[in-house]
This record gives sequence, structure tokens and C-alpha cells, in this order.
Amino acid sequence: MATFSEMVLVLDFGGQHNQSIARQVRELHVYCEMHPYNLSLAAIRQINPQGIVFSAGPAGVADPGIDELGIPIFRADAHQTPEGMAKLRDFLYGVCGCRGNWTMAKFVEEQIRLIKAKAGDRKVLCALSGGVDSSVAATLVHRAVGDRLTCVFVDHGFMRLNEPERIVKTFREDLGMNLVFVPAAERFLQKIAGVTDPEAKRKLIGTEFIRVFEEEAAKLGTVDFLVQGTVYPDVIESSTATGTVIKSHHNVGGLPEDLRFELIEPLRMLFKDEVRAVGQELGLSEDLIWRQPFPGPGLAIRVLGEVTRDKLDQLRLADDIVFREIKAAGLYRQIWQSFVILPTTMKSVGVMGNERTYAYPAVLRAVTSQDAMTAEWARLPNELLERISSRIVNEVPGINRVVYDITSKPPGTIEWE
Repeated sequence: MATFSEMVLVLDFGGQHNQSIARQVRELHVYCEMHPYNLSLAAIRQINPQGIVFSAGPAGVADPGIDELGIPIFRADAHQTPEGMAKLRDFLYGVCGCRGNWTMAKFVEEQIRLIKAKAGDRKVLCALSGGVDSSVAATLVHRAVGDRLTCVFVDHGFMRLNEPERIVKTFREDLGMNLVFVPAAERFLQKIAGVTDPEAKRKLIGTEFIRVFEEEAAKLGTVDFLVQGTVYPDVIESSTATGTVIKSHHNVGGLPEDLRFELIEPLRMLFKDEVRAVGQELGLSEDLIWRQPFPGPGLAIRVLGEVTRDKLDQLRLADDIVFREIKAAGLYRQIWQSFVILPTTMKSVGVMGNERTYAYPAVLRAVTSQDAMTAEWARLPNELLERISSRIVNEVPGINRVVYDITSKPPGTIEWE
């Protein structure tokens, strides 16, 4: 991570909202890192933070010797009131003596320096998905190493409608990067044929991604580094020291043990809003920066049950209707994610015209969030919900019902799988 001159340590005691505390510290322009509550005194001394923040949670107690280190300690609630934020600011600036040098401009400058030092004159391969995270990571690395970066975009067949064409145009034509396009839809579909378990899908797809990259890298000669757009919530949700695995991410939990690349993950410790700020600093387009998050395994984990080409086509059409209607309503920037889940393990009875139907339901999911660690279901206007439902049922063959998920996170997750 960047070597900023000041840093505050947030100790994680396993609460559901602890990442919010770290975000609040960074919003006050002080860099912080979150570590487990039982971090050793030796490790704390090595980190040498200017302050320590205890977060609320059900985990154990910190080493009592922490009070003897001479480092300021102020206990923060997950949901800070304006008064609480004022106290946090006073702790950081008044007690710890922080100056607030955590800015995205300095982050970009420091990361370019670090990437140059790490990569040297060697070749770098980027796992490009076209989403915000991998796009910002690719652009950042491109600033550091130039044409020694080759971006590989694998069309695994689980993308949204017309997404592969958009990605190729953006990175080849608009940004002028070396882009290798790999059409591999059939290969991935065969790989997960008959697989219904979501974790198995994620790991099979993640491993296959790496295999494809290795094959493409072999065509390029010696390539030492693989760039990924891993962000902090990916790391936290894959595994935490104070909790359990919620789900693995293809760019965290799905990597094979025999990976022969060294990873470059410049965004690994950033929250999504910080990633977007980096994108703005790099001059990327608003459309790209504000693109909604999309899972690495794509629509494969939004088809509940076995994935087939027909089911993917149904889901793609329904998902595009949601995208277009929310855009037309002027709500796209206000919503963290909006998409459709196709639960193919069930069907329901319906009536179309004078005929009985027996088809899949479509589940609409739309949430608001700041960092994906917590999320609220979006209160979409009734008229918008009605248009989306009517269009999906009338325009997408095989779907005869639309339901809206009004579960927040927690207790639910944003994705269903």
C-alpha cells in the first residue's frame, strides 16, 4: 500500500458495520487500515500508527498492553452522528496530530511510483472486465508502464447485453491500450455445465479465467505480472479475521494455488467511492466511472441453478430492460446496483392472453449503498416498477412474473449467490 506519512489503525472487533468506521476516517482525509482486534503488540509497534480506533463488535478484547504503547485510542460507533464525526475529527487532528494528507491525487502519484518500481522494464498483463475497478486499475498501471501493459478481455459469455463490444471500443479506440479480445463463451459454459452450487460456479470461473490469461500470456512471451481490480470489500467479504467467508470473489478466493504471475492490485485497499475518485483523477469518462458494480462471474451467478445459453439470453434481455428504464427515470447515479435474478429452480403459473403459462419468475434487485458493506433496498417509484414489470413479462419469453426484493444488507447480501 502507499507509504503515506501518517496512518491510523482501526481494530476490527467483528461488528457488521466496522468498514463504515474506516471509511469515515478516510473521508476526513486520514489514511487508515483495518486489522483484527487481536493484532499483536509487536505488529502494532511496526505499523507505528498515529492513533488507534477501536470498533464495536462481538469479538474478544485487545491485548491490555496496548494501553502502554503511548498511542492515542478513541472508541467509535459504526453509525456516526454529526457529533460523533466531530469527535472523530477532533481525535484525528487534535489528539493524534494528523494533517490530512490522504487524497486521491497523492494516491495516484504514489501508486504510479510503486508500480514503476515493482514492474521495472518487465511486461504486465491486466485481467480486464470492463467494470469500474478493473478499468481504473488498468488505466493506473498504463500510466506507470505504458505499452508494456497488455489488457486481456475474456468474453466468458456471462456479460450484459452488448457489453463485449462496448469494452473493446472503450479500451482500444478511446483509451489507446493494447487489448487482446478472447471470445470464450462456449469454453466457460462447458466448464460449469450442470453446476448449481454458487461457490463452485465462482471458483470454476475464477480458475478458468487464470488459465485463459496464462494461455494469452504465453503468446506474449515472458510476462511476470498480473493486474487485477481487487478492492477492499472483495477482500473483506471473501474472508475476515473476525468473521466467516460470506462468498469468494473470482479475483480473491478463486485464484489457483499454482498461479505463476505476481499480482499487482493497486486498488486492493480502496473502497468503491475512492476507486471512482481515482478514476476522476485519471480523467476517465463519467459513464465508465459511474458504471454499476458487476460480479466477475457475471450472469452465471444471477441464474440460480444450472446455467444454459437460453437462460442467459432471457436474463440478458430482462437485465437490459431494468438498465434502460432506470436510466430513463434519471435514477442510475442514485442506485448502487440494479439487476435481475433468474431463479430457474422454480416456475409459476400465469396467464398470457387466453392461455395458461408455466414460466420462470424474474426477481428485481435494486439497492443503495456507499461501499457495498451495507445496503438498503431502493425505494423505486411505483410507476417505474410497473413499467419494468410490464416490459419484462411482455418482451422476455419464458418469464411470466416479476417480484421485487426488499431485503437490506444485512441480513441479506446484494447478490443472491
